[in-house]
Order: sequence, then C-alpha cells, then structure tokens
Amino acid sequence: MSTVFGFSASSWAASCCGGGSASSLVLPKFSQAMVDVSLDFESYDGFWKSDGNWTPDPAGSDLNQYRLNLGYAYRLAPRWQASVSLPYVWNKNQYASFSRDTNGLGDTKLSIWYEQFDKVACVWKVKKWQDLIPAVYWGGTLTLPTGTSQYDGVDDNFDITGLGMYRLDANVLFDKTVYPWNMSLSANYGKYLERPVNREYGTYVEPYDKQRGDRFNSTLSFGYTHFTEEMQSITGTIAYAYLQEDEARIDGVVDSTSGMQKRSASATLAWASEDRNWVTKLTWSHALDRDGWGKNFPTTDVVTLGVSHVLR
Repeated sequence: MSTVFGFSASSWAASCCGGGSASSLVLPKFSQAMVDVSLDFESYDGFWKSDGNWTPDPAGSDLNQYRLNLGYAYRLAPRWQASVSLPYVWNKNQYASFSRDTNGLGDTKLSIWYEQFDKVACVWKVKKWQDLIPAVYWGGTLTLPTGTSQYDGVDDNFDITGLGMYRLDANVLFDKTVYPWNMSLSANYGKYLERPVNREYGTYVEPYDKQRGDRFNSTLSFGYTHFTEEMQSITGTIAYAYLQEDEARIDGVVDSTSGMQKRSASATLAWASEDRNWVTKLTWSHALDRDGWGKNFPTTDVVTLGVSHVLR
C-alpha cells in the first residue's frame, strides 16, 4: 500500500565528519567507499483524505511493509562521489477481512554528489567566522522503476513495491557540526517523466499518458554527540520532514484527485566506532494521526535499523 506514494527515507550512513547524523547516503570526506545495509519496519494507522482530514483504517486492519535496503557509495574524484541503493520489499497486510502477503524488488536510486568544500567542516571550537561555514553537497538522483507498480499485472495496492515511473531529483545537503552539536538541512526537488499507460491493476484500459506532479521533500535535523573515553561517538538526533507532491496530469489535463502532502517527526540514535569506519543507527519516524498533517497519504510509523561500513 505505501509504495503507491514512495518509500520512507532510509537510515543512511555518515555525515562529512564520519559520524551518524546525516540523512543521505554520502561518503565522509577523504573516504573511498561505503557499504550501507538497513531494515525498515513500517506500520500503517489510518489515512489523510484529500481535504486533510484523518480517518482510521477499518477495524481489524493490520497493514505493514518491510524493506531491506542495500546501498553503496564510491568516490569518483576528490570532490565527486556516486551511490546506488536498492530495496527489497515485503508487504504483509490484513485489511478488514482481506489478507495479502507479497514481496519483490523496489525502485532503484542512482545518485551523484559534488562536495563544495575541501576540508572537513566539523570543528571543536569557533575561532573565526569561517568555522561556521557548513559542508555543502549538491547532487542529483535518478529513480529507476525496477519495482512492481499499479501499471503491471497486480490485483491491488497490496502488491505494489514501486512507483512505475522514472524521476529526476535535484538535491542539496547542508551539514554543520560544532562539537558536540550538529545541524543539517536537506532538500530535493523531483520531476517525473511522463509515461504511457495501458494497464491499471492488471486490467487493460484505453491508452493514455500520465505524469505525476513535481515532488518536494525537505528535512531539518538537530543532534548532540557524546564521546566515550575510547572516542567512540553516540549521537542523538531529532528531525522534522515535509513532503509534497503536486497534482498529476493525464493526457495533459490536471487530475484533481491526486497530489499529496505529509509531515512527520523522527528521532535517531547512532553509534560510531573510534575510527568512524562503522556506524549503526536506530531511527523512529512518526506521522501524527491528526487533521491537517497530510493529504492523500497514509499515516505511518517507521522503525529503521541500519549499519554502514566506510572503506578508507
């Protein structure tokens, strides 16, 4: 059900300092590669209607999705890096008296990032104004529709593991640490490519062209890091995320029933080894089941456990 709208953010690896605060799959400065593995446990509890009012699921419903996310990042040049991520999705749903268990690949994401800084931007003490300059990353992401979508031979939403459309995103990430405090701001703006459609949920229909609306997503986070005597780090982070997707177009005509919004809050606890080569994260993301916090979107709780290994 959830992948009609897209996956929640994964618990990606490290900040530019090599700790556990950033929300994107980016390499720490001066590292060569990184492997990231995470598990998402997403449960559903109601839905925001098109007017922004929240409604609960029918009695007896138990809607869940589980995702195994595999990610790899590699340094191409001193300021350039690329990454790939691929989820495998399990849908396990009980909706009123209806039950369905399905699984399959999700949508693949290919990203490239440019680092607009030469030195690590993390400092222990502000001695001059330049110490306040954040690490800035500019990037682009291509989403490949490798998952199963509503335009394939599926029966309903419970079989879906992908969106069925290509999307190009422009990304930016600001990350600043003045130990023990950290703040980051990430944003991306995505545009879907139009696609021909001749089948919906396994039924062939009169062909038409569809383009989902432009998507904007942003996350603001604040964190605090504690260092142990062995210089291992434990970082706690709270974040607020906002997602909006404009109305879709069918044969160039606006579909007034589409478009969506979602607001959510999250908390993350991350541990990093003394050499910052290993990072483990536990994240809980929560969407409030209240009126006005979303539109055309399910309310979910997502627990993510992730581990990443940096190769120097």
